[in-house]
Amino acid sequence: MQVTEFTVAAADEGPYGVTLGVGGSEVWTTLVHAGVVARVVDGQVERFELGAPGSRPSVIVSGPDEAVWFTRNGDDRIGRIGPDGVVSAVDVLRAGSSPYGLCVGPDGALWFTLMTTDRIGRVSVEGVVSEFPIGTTGAFPAMITADEDLWFTLNQGNAIGRMTVDGEVTTYPLSTAGAGPVGISAGPQGVWFVEIIAGQVGRIDRDGKIEEFPLPDRASKPHAVIALPDGGCWVTLWGSAALVRLDSHGTVVDQHQLGEGTEPHGLAVAPDSSVWVALETGTLAHVVH
Repeated sequence: MQVTEFTVAAADEGPYGVTLGVGGSEVWTTLVHAGVVARVVDGQVERFELGAPGSRPSVIVSGPDEAVWFTRNGDDRIGRIGPDGVVSAVDVLRAGSSPYGLCVGPDGALWFTLMTTDRIGRVSVEGVVSEFPIGTTGAFPAMITADEDLWFTLNQGNAIGRMTVDGEVTTYPLSTAGAGPVGISAGPQGVWFVEIIAGQVGRIDRDGKIEEFPLPDRASKPHAVIALPDGGCWVTLWGSAALVRLDSHGTVVDQHQLGEGTEPHGLAVAPDSSVWVALETGTLAHVVH
């Protein structure tokens, strides 16, 4: 196992979300405390100022239009950086909505969570925004992912939500009380999610069956997850500064320590199966295993 770190920010700027650009040669990260998005190409870092230091860029994804899109949790906008490097943004429909999770939906639009208004939003690549209520209040929708439908964690609702592109919602409660689900990622054998408070990783299938897998360290605070083609997943452990891989049976089969106090957040898997992880200490870690 080899870990290489690339400094992309000052320690107080907080790399948070990670995504790979077209072809996997570019690595993008949000600097949540600086109002900046950074790109790494061949070890060289380029910063894109958003013109709003308090915008809190958070989750970032590669869009179907060769741009990167990201939520701006601090000023209720969805940001975009085009392949030409132009920075733009669209407003969500309600002030104080706190957009956070983001994914590309099955319809080719960008879908996002609105944490404080209990809604799921949609923005087309042309910038047209619409929103859908999730049917519960105080549920705090967090991360979101997609297969044929949209799946999202309800952090305070202690459940997994599922929505069709037409806005029909189904909710699946977790059996562990106060689990605090956050990260979520759709894979070939179901949708993986993590429970940051309970110290568990879970999986839900299309029939709504939920399995929960306790981690060896229940205080490790699993945060982000990404599903793998083999049916397993990678998970960042924010509380124990580690990256772990689970197989398709939910067993931890690989673990990498990332350094005390690094606070790993978002992650992305490259075409060569290596993993990029955003570290709160100001770097992106590239893990080759």
